[in-house]
Amino acid sequence: MTTAVLLFAVGLMLSAFFSGSETGFYRVARVRLLIEAMEGSWISKMLLWATNNPAAFVATALVGNNVANYVVSCATVLLAKLLLPDGGPATEMAFTIALTPVVFIYGELLPKNLFFAAPNRLLRRCAPGLAVAGTLFSPVSAALWVVGYVLQKVARVPSQALRMELARRELAEVLDEGHAVGLLSPAQRRLAQGTFAAAGRSIREFMIPAGRLAQVDLGVSRRELLQFARRRQQTFVILRNGQGYVRVLDCLLDPDNPQLPIRDLLSTPIKRNFLTTLLNMQAANREVAAVKGEQGRIVGYVFAEHLKLALVESPVR
Repeated sequence: MTTAVLLFAVGLMLSAFFSGSETGFYRVARVRLLIEAMEGSWISKMLLWATNNPAAFVATALVGNNVANYVVSCATVLLAKLLLPDGGPATEMAFTIALTPVVFIYGELLPKNLFFAAPNRLLRRCAPGLAVAGTLFSPVSAALWVVGYVLQKVARVPSQALRMELARRELAEVLDEGHAVGLLSPAQRRLAQGTFAAAGRSIREFMIPAGRLAQVDLGVSRRELLQFARRRQQTFVILRNGQGYVRVLDCLLDPDNPQLPIRDLLSTPIKRNFLTTLLNMQAANREVAAVKGEQGRIVGYVFAEHLKLALVESPVR
């Protein structure tokens, strides 16, 4: 009887350990782990490695949960046979049903709630046990990792995209926490979220096609250019064939100069992303950039003010 009770307690603790640590793994702040790892914490380094290799941790937790369930089942059957030797399968089934709420509450629900509330602290305390479990279960975990890798290739699941999505959500939580404690103003928080939401998007999504943008010839006079800009309510006028652009403000500030204050266009490939394009335009002090296709031909234009506006309007996905 003592052996059966101890076996049940061990299985229950294993279930709580692996179920709780799995919840903590998905809740832990990776930014905090990175900072602590840079300070020399070997536990944080180990956990940071696990977050960068989630398949290994998930396989270990899966094997651990199965071992815990097997131990609990064996203990339940042993208890049923010891208490009611002549009960048979019906008694074993009744004992299993009777102990299910205990296993669910103390082996699943309670530890998950605890790790959900304090993931960093509890996961750090469980790190040595997870390292031992990872070593003991490594043969089975490796086999599960291979199966998962094959399924990923067959299903063509973009694992990098999934990791980026998790990182984006985690960053959003960090920004929310910073706003909650007063480190970020609403405007700063929205700007940061908009930056990360739009950073990887293609510049194609923000460009105006060349055929839809009104342009003027190089030999146009200053007066004609101002009239053209006034009719279309434009602050910049693009010259045809990518010969540059003119700021209306420059023309108004120097009305006596007969020559147009033409500025060179910055060119950017159509495959370049949003953030790189905006940074290049800021570095070159250019308000307009010509977007070139694969053949080197101008296919559209992007304006710095439109890109900046997208930073505060981009939804956080």
